[in-house]
Amino acid sequence: MTTRALTPTAVLVLNDGTVIYGYGFGAETEMVGEICFNTSMTGYQEILTDPSYAGQIITFTFPHIGNVGTNPEDIETINPAARGVIVRENITEPASWRATQHFDQWLKHYNLPGIAGIDTRALTRRIREQGAPNGVIAHRADGKFDIPALKAKAKNWPGLDGMDLALEVSCQQRYTWNESGWALGTGYGKQLNPKYKVVAIDYGAKRNILRCLASVGCEVTVVPAQTTAEDILALNPDGVFLSNGPGDPAATGQYAVPVIRKLLDAKMPVFGICLGHQMLALALGGKTKKMHLGHRGANQPVKDLVTGKVEITSQNHGFCVVPESLPENVVVSHVSLFDGSNEGISCTDRPAFSVQYHPEASPGPQDSHYLFNRFMDMIAENKATRKAA
Repeated sequence: MTTRALTPTAVLVLNDGTVIYGYGFGAETEMVGEICFNTSMTGYQEILTDPSYAGQIITFTFPHIGNVGTNPEDIETINPAARGVIVRENITEPASWRATQHFDQWLKHYNLPGIAGIDTRALTRRIREQGAPNGVIAHRADGKFDIPALKAKAKNWPGLDGMDLALEVSCQQRYTWNESGWALGTGYGKQLNPKYKVVAIDYGAKRNILRCLASVGCEVTVVPAQTTAEDILALNPDGVFLSNGPGDPAATGQYAVPVIRKLLDAKMPVFGICLGHQMLALALGGKTKKMHLGHRGANQPVKDLVTGKVEITSQNHGFCVVPESLPENVVVSHVSLFDGSNEGISCTDRPAFSVQYHPEASPGPQDSHYLFNRFMDMIAENKATRKAA
């Protein structure tokens, strides 16, 4: 078990000059980023490997971090996108039959620092009241820190507003995906008899999104974020998926929006989530804004205005769509029951819809898996309409 040193071996420095000492684990290094918090009770490995966390240091509000260790199956991308970990209690020894590596060793392998001994309740309250600050985590075994330099680093980091991070986490070349969902005793499956061809634009796609697409009958081709509409349409897809991703949607939209508009003009069925939801809204003429707090956790209640049902969702976003900016041919389909913010849109004159949250979960509840089937129904209806014409 990891034990605390007699003297602090890590420090958290915020951009307002606040200095909080703690006890380091993971890699001995320093990382700068936006300090956010996540309220999920499970899935710290999936959270840390979610590309949407690029540029962010995650405060976990749940106390038992490290208790299930880590394994090579529960990752959402090859290299973690988050920049550090903040926890209250020391990380614990793994107690799961699926564990293959200690969480501390896993963090060291990916050069990620962690700090324990922090009053995460106080830090979370501060973020709730004042918004997400920028900050630096530094971990040194000898406990020696250049505090003035760390303060300057935290203060001078530009923050996520206006920052395009999708290109940092997007794939560099096209690839195909046929791995489907995980099942106890058999692991991940394979989609060998797909019904439809879907192109997924990778702004920072999680693997479980691709698995969900494969599970409902898709042959998935994943393409880099800057792929042109002409190259996408040349693949002759039945539909296009817009993935999740990090950073400011307005910045990513500089190259993504023109592509999406061409896809919409071609009457291509489009389904977007998270950053992909924001990209679709921008392409349709809407606007986005940075949220005071953002939504990060696996217990976020959302109402589906189409069915009237409430689903508990997994979310990770710091920007949102401004519903008042949407044109008449776009309707709000989902809303947050926490703060009333927009959680989904749907077009009335073309086959396109999107949601702000993560229907693939991983981690989180599976209430929203129906959206992948809704996408398949949209593709089937579009194909039938074109055939009839």
